[in-house]
Amino acid sequence: MNIEMIRAAAERLEGHARFTPLLSSPFIDQLAGRRVLIKAECLQHTGSFKYRGGYAAVSALSQEARARGVIAFSSGNHAQGVALAAAQHDAPAVIIMPTDAPRLKIENTRALGAEVVLYDRVTGDRDAIGTQMAQERGLTLIKPFDEPQVIAGQGTTGLEIAQQAKAEGVTQADVLVCCGGGGLTSGIALAFEADAPGLRARPVEPKGFDDAARSLAAGTIQSNEQMTGSICDAIVTPRPGDLTFPIMQRLCGPGLVVTDHEALRAMAQAFLRLKIILEPGGAVALAAALCRRDQIEGDAVIVVASGGNVDIGMYEQALDTLRS
Repeated sequence: MNIEMIRAAAERLEGHARFTPLLSSPFIDQLAGRRVLIKAECLQHTGSFKYRGGYAAVSALSQEARARGVIAFSSGNHAQGVALAAAQHDAPAVIIMPTDAPRLKIENTRALGAEVVLYDRVTGDRDAIGTQMAQERGLTLIKPFDEPQVIAGQGTTGLEIAQQAKAEGVTQADVLVCCGGGGLTSGIALAFEADAPGLRARPVEPKGFDDAARSLAAGTIQSNEQMTGSICDAIVTPRPGDLTFPIMQRLCGPGLVVTDHEALRAMAQAFLRLKIILEPGGAVALAAALCRRDQIEGDAVIVVASGGNVDIGMYEQALDTLRS
């Protein structure tokens, strides 16, 4: 896994992925106590950064492999990213999704042409299901984060941030990244190592599912004790990846942890001040900028708003925090 793979992915993504904006608001700055720049990946195709990794992985396959089809497992964002990328390459796609995934994500994945296979997140093993189906049907498994081409695709976000931060005069800053298995965080960290060494990626997770933060603190991979119980479904994963953790361990700063309620409040502020829609898992980095001020270094902080695929009911809960 290296910067050359990320640059190659960027070339394949050119003209396909959106170059998402770096947003700001004086009101957000005031709440955070420093300058805040928000990379709005919620405006990416399919509503999250996951399209980058999905397209990078599908586009790297041979024509024969694409014709046989791909398979992926995801609570929704990786599902949609792979489904769209597969459709754009005329490749069949099978997506394994948990039964408790937001209905919007399940419906969108099907609408993009993928076959959706549901499983129980508590009792089922998505890795085993995916491996078995891949073998039976001759499909190429595209893992959600522990896959070199996926990491490379997500790393293109870091190339853009490096360019945009320089244009804003920011060369030293913590960059807060919503983190599940670490594909986005590690890809961004590799991009910074090459193009913006003064920027430091830091994973942000929901309380009770902070496996990356605990792993970085312990120096060894730590697992979550449970897989349900947070509204941040997009970033609830069993553990950091075997590929992603060593990269994070070498290049990232300490992890940050926020509560579900803080994520909801960040969603509301993103709507109120930035006019963008975030899902809970896509808002934890902004929540950390607003609520963990003393754990962040520097006069400026960069936040990756990683996704915006949220059901109406959950979004109403977020907006209700403005009234409390």
